[in-house]
Amino acid sequence: MPKSLQERLWALAVWALVAFFVVNLLAMIAAVLVNSFGTRWFNTWLPAGFTTQWYAFAWNEFGLPSILWVTVEVVGAVVVLSGLIGVPTAYAMARRSFPGRQAVMFLFLLPLLVPPITYGIPLATVLYQARLAGTIWGVILANLVPSVPFVILIMIPFVEQIDPRVEAAARVFGAGTGRLFVQVLVPLLTPGILAALLLVLVRTIAMFELTFLTAGSDSQTLVVALYYAVFAAGVRPGQSIDAMAVVYMVTTLIWLLIALRFVNPTQIVTRAKQ
Repeated sequence: MPKSLQERLWALAVWALVAFFVVNLLAMIAAVLVNSFGTRWFNTWLPAGFTTQWYAFAWNEFGLPSILWVTVEVVGAVVVLSGLIGVPTAYAMARRSFPGRQAVMFLFLLPLLVPPITYGIPLATVLYQARLAGTIWGVILANLVPSVPFVILIMIPFVEQIDPRVEAAARVFGAGTGRLFVQVLVPLLTPGILAALLLVLVRTIAMFELTFLTAGSDSQTLVVALYYAVFAAGVRPGQSIDAMAVVYMVTTLIWLLIALRFVNPTQIVTRAKQ
């Protein structure tokens, strides 16, 4: 078989696989979206009728206003604390050499490599013993475990690309450590900080395992509330659950579009290679 023909067949197979995946994904999303507006849907291509009552039902039945507010509080706190902890730590890791540096880097990688459920259970046990689990602060602390290392690993390449002579020149002109960091480094690191924090934001919205293990009745985020809506005791209309799923998808999509507005996904890879 000619090489050019083999390459074309291989490319065709890859594109066919991608198209199959995309079509199935869009079909599942479309089914949930259509059912969230449907009245009855049995053995027909489309529901018997359409209504918006399921969104009102989900809004009241599942307490979406408080859940959305808790989600905003958790995500906002995780983003801010991850930045305040992760950015200075990334600077220290990039600029300082010390014994055990590789071991520390390995510890930062662990929460990102290991499935959250494996360390989430002992983490939740510790938080319950400290009387933090079941509160919003317990949820925030649990989500910081993978978020802070995520910020650190993203920020290290951004710090390393800054010429140390810029910092030396600032110190020559009398800038202390705090002033150097705020007035010199932060403006230079702004693209990296935005990239890291916006990706942490999207990641935290979708984090289920750690939030589920540490959340209480008043500290559920949207993804955990959706799980309870599906599997908790009681009978609920399937359309209302699909309506809640649509609210979750739209919320996540909005934040993702905001992230992609400010962050080029290839930017992080390019900086890391440099």
